[in-house]
Amino acid sequence: MAHKMLMQLTVPGQSIERYSQVIKQISILSFEHEQMLARKFRDQDDLDAACELIMSHLRFVMHIANTYKGYGLPPADLIQEGNIGLMKAVKRFNPDVGVRLVSFAVHWIRAEIHEYILRNWRIVKVATTKSQRKLFFNLRNAKKHLAWFTQNEVECVARDLGVSTKDVLEMENRLSVQDVAFDASPDDDDDIESFTPAAYLEDNRYNPATLSEQEEWKEHEEQKLHSALQQLDERSQDIIQKRWLTEQKATLQELAKIYQVSAERVRQIENNALKKLHKNLEFALA
Repeated sequence: MAHKMLMQLTVPGQSIERYSQVIKQISILSFEHEQMLARKFRDQDDLDAACELIMSHLRFVMHIANTYKGYGLPPADLIQEGNIGLMKAVKRFNPDVGVRLVSFAVHWIRAEIHEYILRNWRIVKVATTKSQRKLFFNLRNAKKHLAWFTQNEVECVARDLGVSTKDVLEMENRLSVQDVAFDASPDDDDDIESFTPAAYLEDNRYNPATLSEQEEWKEHEEQKLHSALQQLDERSQDIIQKRWLTEQKATLQELAKIYQVSAERVRQIENNALKKLHKNLEFALA
């Protein structure tokens, strides 16, 4: 029963308001009861105890998730990611330390939400290293109140966060760039539509007409090459075939043994044959 209820609650449905009302009806655990449940889960692998711990803290996850509304991501997704962090915290919680679960779980809840935001806030990742992630969240909070940073503000942020001024300027630049939709929306005017990638990025590689034309041109070139080769003497044809038109190309020394001439003589025959072939192809394609 507890498992089914947990599954229903940890993944918000369409109504965040309804979800909020339900989780607020779940009682907050006393310190003693929380300790007892944590020990039952740790020592006896009691899943019902873990479920009760999680359900009693869902309201705290929602409170934390609400602080990240400004990123433009679905609230239900933020809550769900926070709930995953809560579950990880319950799994790692040690009741013998003597702290409340909520104090321990805050780190895990925020960590999961941060990872989700960094994966989904932009099409291109804006932060990958630890210092970039720290910059991302701190600078974005500062940007709610400030325009472009002055040099003094850049140096102050770099000093406070323990990063270089170059890192601060780079992250500030990343935050100022907005993603562009590939296709224009029906509400966009003609000027905006002309600047969307779909208006100027066209891929004709798989166009049937283009593929057919390329195939016909390839066949045409092969026919002309075959015709040009036929105009060479038999020895020249064989040398060109073995030196240029096979997967395992023969060396000059190997061909010299076959025709009982020097490798230099084979090279001269090859060069003369290539010149004739080039001339024949120019004439055929003219």
